[in-house]
Amino acid sequence: MKTFFSALGRFSVRWRYAILAAWIIATIAITALLPGISSAVQQNDQKFLPANSPSVVAANLAQPLQPANVTRLIIVAYRNNSPLTNADMRAISGIEEAARSVKSTLLVRQTSISRNGRADEIMVASSIQKLNEYPLRSYVGKLSTAIHSVAAPPGLNVHLAGPVASQVANLNRNKGTSGRMQDFAALFIIILLILIFRAPLAPLLALLPAFLVVQISGPLIAEVAKTGVPVSVITQFMLIVIILGAGTDYGLFLVFRVRENLKNGEEPKKAVALAVSRVGESITFSAATVIVALASLSLAAFGMYQSLGIPIAIGVLVMLLAGLTLQPALLAIFGRAAFWPSKTQPVTADTIHSTEVTKAGQNGSTQRTVHKPGVWGRVASRLIQHPVETLATGIVLFAVLAAFSTGNKPAGFISGTSAPSGTGAAMGNTALAANFPKAAANPTDIIARFDIPVWNNATSLARFETILSHSHLFTSVIGPLDPNGTQLSAGELTKLHAALGSPQRLFLSHTTIPPVFTHSEIQAYMATASLVSTGGHTIALESSLAAGNPSSTTAMQATPAIRSEVAAAARSAGIRQYGVAGEAAAAYDVSSTAGNDLIHILPLVVLVIGLLLIILLRSLISPLYLIASVVLSYLAALGLSVIIFMFIQGNQGLVFFLPFMLFLFILALGEDYNILVMTRIREEAAHLPLRQAVTKAIERTGTTVTSAGLVLAGTFVVFAVIGGSSSDGSQIVEMGLGLAMGILMDTFLVRTLLVPSTVVLLGKWNWWPSRHGEEHWDNVDDNTEAIQLSQDMKEEEVGSH
Repeated sequence: MKTFFSALGRFSVRWRYAILAAWIIATIAITALLPGISSAVQQNDQKFLPANSPSVVAANLAQPLQPANVTRLIIVAYRNNSPLTNADMRAISGIEEAARSVKSTLLVRQTSISRNGRADEIMVASSIQKLNEYPLRSYVGKLSTAIHSVAAPPGLNVHLAGPVASQVANLNRNKGTSGRMQDFAALFIIILLILIFRAPLAPLLALLPAFLVVQISGPLIAEVAKTGVPVSVITQFMLIVIILGAGTDYGLFLVFRVRENLKNGEEPKKAVALAVSRVGESITFSAATVIVALASLSLAAFGMYQSLGIPIAIGVLVMLLAGLTLQPALLAIFGRAAFWPSKTQPVTADTIHSTEVTKAGQNGSTQRTVHKPGVWGRVASRLIQHPVETLATGIVLFAVLAAFSTGNKPAGFISGTSAPSGTGAAMGNTALAANFPKAAANPTDIIARFDIPVWNNATSLARFETILSHSHLFTSVIGPLDPNGTQLSAGELTKLHAALGSPQRLFLSHTTIPPVFTHSEIQAYMATASLVSTGGHTIALESSLAAGNPSSTTAMQATPAIRSEVAAAARSAGIRQYGVAGEAAAAYDVSSTAGNDLIHILPLVVLVIGLLLIILLRSLISPLYLIASVVLSYLAALGLSVIIFMFIQGNQGLVFFLPFMLFLFILALGEDYNILVMTRIREEAAHLPLRQAVTKAIERTGTTVTSAGLVLAGTFVVFAVIGGSSSDGSQIVEMGLGLAMGILMDTFLVRTLLVPSTVVLLGKWNWWPSRHGEEHWDNVDDNTEAIQLSQDMKEEEVGSH
């Protein structure tokens, strides 16, 4: 392994300019020729559910209600405090004509006027598909422009409304969020690293590979998504966070070791090659733990977790290649200049290890200059003196925090359903809720399929609708017999169908309406077009929940009771196929599926990462307590999240994916720091007593680990702050801050205090069954490596001449 990374280090140094050129050309070509990742993003989390989920079954049952290749949009024209006037109705006619003029519009027809006379609902049928993001955004934008180009009387408000308008509003709001997140994360990392290195160039060199990988990975993931790999909004955001955070961490592993080598007197190019030979293995296994953890998500039942697996694993793999080739190439090109104006001149080992050095004074007397160890050197010295107390205190603290994790209750989360506040779609939805049945804006749909058309079985339909209307679980239930506030009897529905045919025929064609029925009856019958399928076998009831807004946790938790109530009503009405669809039902299924994945996937992740640690450390003992430390750190971080978001903020529960994401990233990313610390302890233990090896390893890696942890935690904070402005804001804030707190606890307490304490207490058993003391072989490797580096440097010098 060491021979391979030694050769890779020499290769990256020798061909540094060619490697830099290759990465730049690849970045330009890939970004120019392949589509961006946003083109592959799926907006609705319900699409990520298994096909047998009850909400998905209900949605499939409702397919006959939506004509093939037709997308319906709603235009609502309204006055706030007075009925519509004749001038308003003339303007609304002009608005309908303007909507008809937009390309891809199939039909525009007035659906109904509200009972208070203040609002008019207009339905627009379009051939644009809801799943095609860019055509849909373009069409809705043109439609909005067209209807607002009509001069409206003062006080008449016109907005698009409904699910499709909300979806597009969310797409528009999220547009540019990932770019802002990338920019602010990069700015944060640069400022932090300038403070750490006290040099302007080193932070840029550490960040540049990660920045290029973000540009490359997005198009590559979009291309892979064409094969069916799912990509979510969270994927897009997390890719930036993981690549900039973890990628910069890998860069710091190398940069700090190069600086250390320079201070030890190595020539710059040799310092880079030696650094790759020493930390290349740590970087590779660190990336491997993340890749393996992410790849295991492909086994998850919940598609959003699947969307994080393969896509982000691709990004981390590209980051690993850049970290082992581009990063050392950049450091070899700039040499000591990378750390200017900081000093990287050789420092004697005596001053590094706090040994007194005497100098002759000007008057012939002797002065004693003592170099004080850094913060982590002093921490390490105290640590090895009191390992039992340190470990016991840490375990008690983390156990107390972990106890609070039992109070977690999952909260709902479905993206893209409610329109962002302040948008036209949000105002349109508010107008719908105020002037039409309350279920119109965001209903919970109850779907039923009859064996014979409801036109010939209206009595059974009436019984089904009546039972549910009287249920305490609903505040209102709107169905084919009460579609727009106008009551229709079972007999009237049958007569209307016999005379006019299906309501879709009236809506999707310019059929002349015979003056047999009243205007209100015609309007009510036309309003059933979205509630009864063309053949009459499938119906939908739009309900408002007594538990509250369908996006709330209480509504999600009421789903089992709602499904039981619907089942009882269906049995009473003789209906064999039925289901509940909508945001609350989907959120419940998402939460249940995600919870099952947490139980089944994470043990597999722990096992695979444990095997990687066994291979890397060549030990059966140390991987056990390293994994145990991660589990304890996870439970403590989850408990802290419960304290902050539930006990302090008053949330009803943690967003459903936070426990899963917290474990995944603390396990995978926390092991990065474990690997760096443990490999350095093993390296130093080859020629030092264990306690001294731990002291030196913590002194040398403490700054690296804490710097990397601050970078990663900081990028999660940026994720929370910038992502909080997206359509999924509150959940993203919760996840970002939760992960940041977990990473900080893991960095400053577990990796640098608890794990080293355990190493000191276990002594030689850390490496069992490997034999302790590999000094001879390390020295042989170092001598061989030094000879080969010298030869490479001479060959390069001759070649340059």
